[in-house]
Amino acid sequence: VQLQASGGGLAQTGGSLRLSCVASGRTFSGYAMAWFRQAPGKEREFVATIARNGESTGYTDSVEGRFIISRDNRKNTLYLEMNSMKPEDTAVYYCAAASRARYNEWHAHQSWYDFWGRGTQVTVSS
Repeated sequence: VQLQASGGGLAQTGGSLRLSCVASGRTFSGYAMAWFRQAPGKEREFVATIARNGESTGYTDSVEGRFIISRDNRKNTLYLEMNSMKPEDTAVYYCAAASRARYNEWHAHQSWYDFWGRGTQVTVSS
């Protein structure tokens, strides 16, 4: 599957952005999906994940209550709605797909993810 992320840009502290990730090449509903991010000088970290069925989600503590992950399997698209943004949210955001996840499972560890998009830059000004 090929993944293309978009929607990044510049936001102010307290503002919002919505990222999208369009999948092509294989059946989108066959993959658990996730967003990861990498800030300058730091390792890539988990942000949020959603099961194949779209009903189970998981978040890292730092974004819980501010970010919402969702998916539209009819449109082959993954979303990340980011609200109440903070400067520490500044990073390149990557979408990823996991082919081995069961229908209602999500996974936070990068080792589960077989396919990665190129990333989209998000910058939050203070």
